[in-house]
Amino acid sequence: MDSTLACLAAWMPRQRWYAAKGRPPSLRLVSWWDLPSDVGDVHARTYLVADEGALPSVLYQIPVVARATEAVEADPERIIGSPAPGTTLIDGPFDPAYADALLRLVAGGGTATGPQTRVIGRAVAASSPQQKVPARVLSGEQSNTSIIYEGDGTPVICKVYRQLHPGLNPDIELQTALAGAGSTRVPRTVGWVDGSWPDLETAHGSVTGSLAFAQEFLPDVQDAWRVALQAAARGEDFSDRARELGAATAEVHVALAERFPTRPAGPADRENTAQTWRRRLTTAIAEVPDVAGRRDAAEAVFQRALEVDWPPLQRIHGDLHLGQVMQVPVRGWVLLDFEGEPLRPMAERRRPDLALRDVAGMLRSFDYVAGSLRRDEPQRSPQLVSGWAGGARRAFLAGYAERSGVDLDAGNALLEALELDKAVYEAIYEARNRPTWVAIPLRAITRLVDRPDGHPSTPSSNSASSGSGSSSVDSSTERAYHASHSPISR
Repeated sequence: MDSTLACLAAWMPRQRWYAAKGRPPSLRLVSWWDLPSDVGDVHARTYLVADEGALPSVLYQIPVVARATEAVEADPERIIGSPAPGTTLIDGPFDPAYADALLRLVAGGGTATGPQTRVIGRAVAASSPQQKVPARVLSGEQSNTSIIYEGDGTPVICKVYRQLHPGLNPDIELQTALAGAGSTRVPRTVGWVDGSWPDLETAHGSVTGSLAFAQEFLPDVQDAWRVALQAAARGEDFSDRARELGAATAEVHVALAERFPTRPAGPADRENTAQTWRRRLTTAIAEVPDVAGRRDAAEAVFQRALEVDWPPLQRIHGDLHLGQVMQVPVRGWVLLDFEGEPLRPMAERRRPDLALRDVAGMLRSFDYVAGSLRRDEPQRSPQLVSGWAGGARRAFLAGYAERSGVDLDAGNALLEALELDKAVYEAIYEARNRPTWVAIPLRAITRLVDRPDGHPSTPSSNSASSGSGSSSVDSSTERAYHASHSPISR
């Protein structure tokens, strides 16, 4: 086993989902289980390994396929290593033996066991899955690995969670509840895999959590980021589509409030939120000196939000932006990835929160579109770029208000504070990871704290909206956009 851990330790730092960049893992085997393979002597095994070099320790799910070395035809980038002469380990999702076995488990149900571990496939409607369905891995993901199955039946996408946490993943919980209630605003659920494994924190007993989630795959569609960026680059009015997106977002919020408990926002909720705002602002001032001159004005925005009534807290998407929404023919806008911020503890991601947090995230996302055009095509008129974003923001808020009944027309101090906090979050991210981009959120912070009426919907014509990406709408644009929304802390 030591040789296998050594192979994993050398391979993991090159993977996008490995959290501790720049540091070699310190791995301990926690458990494992096998999935039956119908391919001769090919062995599909999933390891649970704890990286104890991180504080707290991070638990990773690592599916592997062991094949005879002479028979391996995998891409060298997908090869983990050779722990024993004549045997080569391949990253499981990229090998058909694991992909087939996972689909059988999640779509047909079943169990698998290992040391102090039990894994259960929970099919929504158990059936006999198609055999040998062509499978491929979705590129560009940061935190998970998704396998797409496109055979003769309904296409399926199965997300394998790489970092594991105790508790039901809200990605499964919320989307399954919405789809089960007949909502067309989320993909239909196929099934999921959960399990129990040894508890890392107590060193005895076990915890339960989510391992994988399979749902309807929507092929040949574009996410709202691409749709919006293309429209902005062509100077097309986006108001009608933004209004529909606002209505779709509100429809999901209303449905979640009907299906999950809500509760009033009490003094402790306000104080915890205020502490988070102030802590993040302090961090930004320390790391982004240009924020320091805006401290008093930013704190005034936060204070105004604490002096108004807050709506009830409810379950929300938790990480909503244009990249999390697909434009689907006939169905319209469909929301994806209700996982929340992947690096937050599962218990935090499942807590009731402010629905306006999702609204603020989408407003920032429209600004990202406009900011990307100004950054990469400086010859564009700042007024036209700001006007595009302002029209999209106003339309999104109007559609949201119409469907939700929440009055946002006259300005909303809470929404303003949430949007400002998101911009501060972005400033920290850019300073840490892409310093040449930090001017983008700084312009947004200036706009948000200097606006005299506190209205959250319209950027001024003299300060361009913030953003990231590129107007060329290529894969690098998409990666940059999603990276700019990666979790820092909340």
